[in-house]
This record gives sequence, structure tokens and C-alpha cells, in this order.
Amino acid sequence: QVQVAESGGGLVQAGGSLRLSCTASGSTFGDYNMGWFRQAPGKEREGISCITWNGDRTYYVDSVKGRFTISRDNAKNTLYLLMNSLKSEDTAMYYCAAAYCGPKTTVVRPQFGYSGQGTQVTVSS
Repeated sequence: QVQVAESGGGLVQAGGSLRLSCTASGSTFGDYNMGWFRQAPGKEREGISCITWNGDRTYYVDSVKGRFTISRDNAKNTLYLLMNSLKSEDTAMYYCAAAYCGPKTTVVRPQFGYSGQGTQVTVSS
């Protein structure tokens, strides 16, 4: 299982940007498809984006499509999420995890569960 640590969250005004990072250890990061998930207060955790092991395919839910960009650097064992044009509804705890991700992905689901503590993103309006 991939052990991860998320970072990069913070407080930002609506319309602003943040870049989240997810550093992996304990396994071969480059062997796994990866995903970003978020959980807003009072809501269930949802998968919002995923990327295949070699980065050749990505997926985004409609609510973040065109605003968020997922990427990875396997040499650095790191997954990224660049978030632009942030909205108050993006306020949530963000998590990364190994994920199911492929050409038929319509829902991003974790492959093993979650090992990180998450990073908080708060967007003020």
C-alpha cells in the first residue's frame, strides 16, 4: 500500500489558486494510478480526479473540470493538484490515495483506502 502525506492547503480568496502535493513512501509510487479526494463538512468524501501510473490519462469530475489539473512526478514520488479559480464550494479536506483510474472511469475510488491525514483547503468568498 502506498503511504502518503498531503500538503499545500491553506486559506485563499475565491478566484485564487493553490497547488497541493502528495508525497508517497513505502511502496513503488510509479506502479499505481493515483487520485485526489475531498471531504467537505457534513458531506461524504468524493473522488475528484485521478491519473494513471504513467500520467497518460486523467479524469476530473464535472465540478472541477477546467479549473483543476492533476499531475505527477514519479522520480520525486509526488502527486500534484493545481487548483485555479477556487470557489467557496471547494472548501474541504483534501486527500490523495492510490485509485482506480482508466479510460472508463466515471467515479474515482480509492484502491486501498486512505493513509494520509489530508490537507485543509478553505476558500473565502
